Amino acid sequence: MIEEIVLNYLEKKLDIPAFMEEPSEELDVYIVIEKTSGGNSNHIDSATLAIQSYGKSLYEAAYWNDRVKKEMSCITELNEISSASLNSDYNYTETARKKYRYQAVYDLVYF
Repeated sequence: MIEEIVLNYLEKKLDIPAFMEEPSEELDVYIVIEKTSGGNSNHIDSATLAIQSYGKSLYEAAYWNDRVKKEMSCITELNEISSASLNSDYNYTETARKKYRYQAVYDLVYF
């Protein structure tokens, strides 16, 4: 599962908790990985992943978003992933819950 591959990779590289859904406990800093779409053409899989970086402040959320982008630029070092391109990234603060968050969206091709 591509989400698990990316989750394990980022958790190791960033040394912060990573999840595929909102954690049950309250944490100051973490990332959430969500697959927003996927496909298969000629036996080649593709997926779009949203990687949300949370922090105690807007600066901290932006900082972790930048770190995510730096590590994702090297994710093709994994044999399972042949390409990773940044689709977009932006401030995605949750105003209702008052949680600072940035989101980076990636298009991946994998085996």
